[in-house]
Amino acid sequence: MAQKISIKIASRTFNLTANSPEQEEVYRLAAESIEKRYNAFLRSNPGQSAQDLMSMVALTETVVRINLQREMDQFKEAEKVLEQDLAGYLKSPLK
Repeated sequence: MAQKISIKIASRTFNLTANSPEQEEVYRLAAESIEKRYNAFLRSNPGQSAQDLMSMVALTETVVRINLQREMDQFKEAEKVLEQDLAGYLKSPLK
């Protein structure tokens, strides 16, 4: 069941629709993460515009996502190698 929720980021309120309790939790966790990074940039870069700070948040979050994606790709490749090794082991006669 869809539920209307409000989240606050950088003193702005955004109205969203969450289609499940899990989606609502993800929205709230994401907003909390963005807000923490925004406040950290605000403390270390006083005087910067909100747009500049949010650009840095977006850049930082995207770098994290790309690094995680690369790491996942490496794990998938390692999994393939292990599966091939296991298949080869199972096909070979026991000595």
